[in-house]
Amino acid sequence: MFDSVAPSYDRLNHIMSLGVDRLWRKRAIREIVDGSQQRILDVACGTGDSTIAIALAAGNSGTRVTGVDISEGMMSLVMRKAAHEGVHDRIKLMKADAEALPFPDGSFHRVFCAFGIRNFEHKDIALQEFHRVIAPGGKVVILELSVPDKPFLRRLYDLYFMHILPMIGGLISGNKQAYRYLPASVHAFPPPAAFCNMIRTAGFTDVRFRTLTLGLCRLYLASR
Repeated sequence: MFDSVAPSYDRLNHIMSLGVDRLWRKRAIREIVDGSQQRILDVACGTGDSTIAIALAAGNSGTRVTGVDISEGMMSLVMRKAAHEGVHDRIKLMKADAEALPFPDGSFHRVFCAFGIRNFEHKDIALQEFHRVIAPGGKVVILELSVPDKPFLRRLYDLYFMHILPMIGGLISGNKQAYRYLPASVHAFPPPAAFCNMIRTAGFTDVRFRTLTLGLCRLYLASR
């Protein structure tokens, strides 16, 4: 499914979020990049928006970013975009399953996952893998779409995401079913408190979340 929508994925993301997804990423990346030389893993990196943004934010600190995804179609776009931004030499890509990451224990200072974890079949196993590959003292940062808490906003959200979004997504991408899957996956994702408990169960400490843009997105933070 993600291979099929890859060519239109970036454009649709920005159209459907009115560009707010860029602001969410910037907010998250402030929690990741600290100016030191780091090894950062971007899980479910997709077309590389987050991977490239991290590399740009890290500048000439010597930080290296590894992006992993199971969709080769999505990742096929990353290096061309990275070369355009002049950061292709700071990025490495690998096809990998988030539930079986091909890295030794403690390989990274940061693990980031933006708008991907809701797609994982076994979120608990993926979180355990995040914990395993983060070095002691490191941090996991997760961005995920969510459902607003306030009833009025929830009704507007459902109208847009359940009815309008699939129509727009289908017209632009040619795959209406993929954009029916998106709202369904967001609705099926655990509420913030329950997801924080999953993160704690995986072994993380100092687990917390922040609500962004009236509850359309949540930023989850935790320490190793």
